[in-house]
Amino acid sequence: MIFDAHRHLGVLPAYPFYGGPPVKPDVTARSTIAGLIADLDREGTARALILPNYGVPDPDVAFGFNDLVVEATQRDDRLRCGLWVSALESDRARTAQALKLAGEPGVRALKISFLLGGSIDDPGLTPIFAAAREHNLVVHVHTSPGAASDIDKVGQLVDRYGDDVRIHLVHFGGGMSGHIKLVSGRFFDWIAAGKQVYTDLSWAIGFAPRWLADEIDRRGIGHDRVLFASDEPWGDHAGELARLRAAAAGRELSEAVFRTTFSKLYD
Repeated sequence: MIFDAHRHLGVLPAYPFYGGPPVKPDVTARSTIAGLIADLDREGTARALILPNYGVPDPDVAFGFNDLVVEATQRDDRLRCGLWVSALESDRARTAQALKLAGEPGVRALKISFLLGGSIDDPGLTPIFAAAREHNLVVHVHTSPGAASDIDKVGQLVDRYGDDVRIHLVHFGGGMSGHIKLVSGRFFDWIAAGKQVYTDLSWAIGFAPRWLADEIDRRGIGHDRVLFASDEPWGDHAGELARLRAAAAGRELSEAVFRTTFSKLYD
């Protein structure tokens, strides 16, 4: 039984990324709950946390999928969901409306990303983390190298809020520099300091899952802070699963990463 702690629902419109022609790279994106459930059945995925799809610079798109992911959790008990929220001042009213859904059955997380703007110093983060405390929700934060999503920036949210809010660092730092900074000490230092920090290894460079598993064994902490995530349709379920299965095989990490930590956070 595999539990997937991070995948998306909703189809994005075509967009001219990086100055090219309008394209739709998320080719396995699903627009309907039935399509998502069919994917879970085909994969053998027993539980999943689903998040609104995002990536085009139109805030109404990602916010518009919040009702869909909430409806999905009410349609199938295998599903839990996270709500798309934003710290941008221009999204203040949209985020306030989204947070009204925070107490709905099935809602277990709030998703933020600075890819579409904003930073860790935006005042709009205050109501997001307040709602997470009030409703006992996990805050999902995208990480990737450089700019506002770099682990040097996003990691400050763990320092500020991790004592009383669970924070899921998506993509384990998002690249070579982030992986090395986290495995070499920062991830374990946060755990030892009592920070409620979690991560998934979607998009991770090949060496990172193996090294992280070795360090968890060596240090004796952290096995209950790592989750499997496909990040479909941006990730590849089969590839992510194979890589993490190989790294976790024969370790205490295996049961936790594919099942028990998901249950702890999202059930």
